[in-house]
Amino acid sequence: MLLCMTARAAESETLKAGIFNPARAAPDFSVQGSDGTPLTLSHYRGKVVVLAFGYTHCPNVCPVTLAILAQAHRNLGALGAQMQVIYLTVDPERDSAERLRQYLAAFDATFVGGTGTAVQMAAVRKAYGVTAEKVGDAKDYAVAHSSFVYLITREGKLRALMPFGHAADDYTHDISLLLN
Repeated sequence: MLLCMTARAAESETLKAGIFNPARAAPDFSVQGSDGTPLTLSHYRGKVVVLAFGYTHCPNVCPVTLAILAQAHRNLGALGAQMQVIYLTVDPERDSAERLRQYLAAFDATFVGGTGTAVQMAAVRKAYGVTAEKVGDAKDYAVAHSSFVYLITREGKLRALMPFGHAADDYTHDISLLLN
């Protein structure tokens, strides 16, 4: 028991992201996946899930975040097969499953996107404390939204929250710890 407590204390001291202490169950969801199948968080039990919220028309934060996550995935080498990036849209009006698939493929073909009705996606955002607000009325509107990324353990527990601005090496570091 003491060894287990010591290992957890060491992990919490070495993660670069902010931690959930204690870790708690990550809210499950069921939305349309960018691969054409239903997307649920529970489907990825056994893998570390990196959960991000954004949209395909985002001009800066979202593509930077996805590029960083793609680099972290490459940095992990063979361990990368044990993690899954899930990218949930905050703009279901424009982000169809097919649009998400094409968009994410430009970063990493293993990334999976999720979309659904405005009501479904609002419920998922609420469960995770993510804010999103449409800015502007034109067809090229923006969506101001939370820009942090969740790190979820193999057991489906919210373990850490990485704010925007961290480098790929920070993600690689934290994901490696969660995989071991």
